Amino acid sequence: MLKQLFTSIGEYFLLLGKAISKPQKRNVYMKLLVREFYDLGVNSFGLVLFTSFFVGAVVAIQMFNNFDASDFPIPNSFVGYATKTVLILEFSPTIISVILAGKVGSYIASSIGTMRVTEQIDALDIMGVNSPNFLILPKIVASVVFNPILIAISIVVGIWGGYVAGVATGNWTTADYITGIQMYMPSYFIWYAFLKTAVFAFLIATIPAYFGYNVKGGSLEVGRASTQAVVWTMISVIIMNLLLTQMFLS
Repeated sequence: MLKQLFTSIGEYFLLLGKAISKPQKRNVYMKLLVREFYDLGVNSFGLVLFTSFFVGAVVAIQMFNNFDASDFPIPNSFVGYATKTVLILEFSPTIISVILAGKVGSYIASSIGTMRVTEQIDALDIMGVNSPNFLILPKIVASVVFNPILIAISIVVGIWGGYVAGVATGNWTTADYITGIQMYMPSYFIWYAFLKTAVFAFLIATIPAYFGYNVKGGSLEVGRASTQAVVWTMISVIIMNLLLTQMFLS
């Protein structure tokens, strides 16, 4: 088991070495990149908006309940501040990335895996095309560039969800919530959130690509590879979240 793990890690980095190189034809690469922006990014807007809005509302309500149950009086303005901080530090970059690992990761693994079992990748190799570069690099660039945009939208929509929750429940006033949002927060929290997002985006693009590229068998194996890709991508995101938190916030 351990030997197989280290073998897979080695194969993963060898594949990355082939994928991250100068594209052979720039015009073909740009067309692929635009398509990946749509498939990996634009198609995820709805899921990100829906999830962020309701979780932002839930976070705000939970913060209010915790502050209200405290033995010490805590101003309602801290509901807005706590909601903003939780969304920026943890929820939006990490939880949304885990959700995208399931949605985007399964798509990447299944699409590349299908090309493998139908011998389309073999055909590219025979024609002299660097297939890892052709198939994987546009996905890496699209994911690393577009995911931070999704996370920024997630933060804004989550904060708005907390505001709507306050209006709906009447537990805190709009003025208190806005005051909390405007409270000072270290700017490096934001840089940390987007750094995490970029790292997670790289994992979301490359790990499923590895599993899809190395599929052996038929359509059943493609499904299994997609499942494995999603599981290992989520595990990698969670472990990397711990490492980055320890490195930058400790």
